[in-house]
Parts: sequence; structure tokens; C-alpha cells
Amino acid sequence: MSPDFPRGVAVAATVAVLISGCAADGSGLTETGQGAAIGTATGAAAGAIIGSLSADAGKGALIGAVGGALIGTAVGAYMEQQRQDFERVLAAEIASGVIRVNRLPDDQLLVGMTGATAFEVDSDQIQPSFFSTMDKISTVVNKYGKTQLAVSGHTDSTGSAEYNQRLSERRAASVDRYLETSGVLPQRISSAGFGMTRPIASNDTEEGRRLNRRVDIVIMPITAG
Repeated sequence: MSPDFPRGVAVAATVAVLISGCAADGSGLTETGQGAAIGTATGAAAGAIIGSLSADAGKGALIGAVGGALIGTAVGAYMEQQRQDFERVLAAEIASGVIRVNRLPDDQLLVGMTGATAFEVDSDQIQPSFFSTMDKISTVVNKYGKTQLAVSGHTDSTGSAEYNQRLSERRAASVDRYLETSGVLPQRISSAGFGMTRPIASNDTEEGRRLNRRVDIVIMPITAG
């Protein structure tokens, strides 16, 4: 489910974290700086996507669809167990750099994939070789049903902003559809594309551009508050 949102919305904080240091891999960021950039960029994207669900009616319907909200200390434990399951089933992908799993603030999780491994060049079709990874993600997401997912597509700065925006939207929608066909409730998923506006590394190097070409899934607990 892809809500309407302002296209090309940039977040100044994302730019700020990009000056935190230079990495030896050419990405333009130290590991600490890259982690900060990931958290800032993905958090901003998820907030833009999920914002429409903050209305009481929308959130109430979502809580009803998943059979009730998480409360109290159960939230942190639920999300931590989910993170551990992701890291267990995706261990090979994480080790090879195909997938990253990160904690985010407010008991949220990030499951991120690179565009190079998930998609053909300039294509919005998920590569068949990536289906098994998507199936692993879907299995965990279905196990932990009291969450909502914000799927965001991103590109590097190569090419026009308009083209990159459309490509990022189509890739996010492809991941959204795959999750839905794998049994994830459509009400739990929202998707959007952000083109080149939310980099997590410098676009001045090939390694940095590779990191920026990605689709992120931010997983958030469904709570009553």
C-alpha cells in the first residue's frame, strides 16, 4: 500500500551526518558515521511513509487487523526477539553484505538490501536469485505480526532526479508486493520512493553510490500509544 507523500522531501539532518568522517572503503563515512546516516535517513523516510497512520481511525483499524497492540515492556522484548530471528535466518546474507539488520530508536528495526543484489541494473524487478532472501524476511515478518512496515526505495545521484524518483518508487513497490504475496497483511505495509534525497554515504565514490542504491524496510511495533 503506497500512500501519497511530498516527493523529493530532503532532511537537513541527513546531510549533516554525512560529514562525520571518511572511510577507507571509499564510502565517505566511518563506520560510526555510516550508522548515524542510516539511522537518520531511514528514520526520516519511515516517518514520512507512516505519518498518515497516526490518525486515530487509521491506527485503530491497523490494531484491529493485527489482533491488538503491544503494551509496556512487552514491546522491547518483542522487537529484540525479532531482531535476533532476523540475524539468525539472514546470517549468510549479513556476512556477505547483501543484507543489513540494525536497531533503530524507539524499538524499531531496519532490514536493508542493496540495489545491486536485489535488482538488475535500472530494473524494478526483484532478481530470482534474491527470492530466497525475500522469503526469509517474509517468514520472520509473518511470525511477528504486531508490527507495521515502511518500505522505502533509494538511489544514488547518478541520472536525473525525476528518473531516480520513479525508479525508487517502483523498487519499493516491488518489495511491498512480494511481502504481500508472501502472506504479510497489506494493512501492515506502506511503501514510497525517495530517489536521491536520503543518502547514507557520499555519492562522490562508487562504493558510496553502491550503498545509496538500496531498499530499506523499517519495522515498527504497533502500540496503543
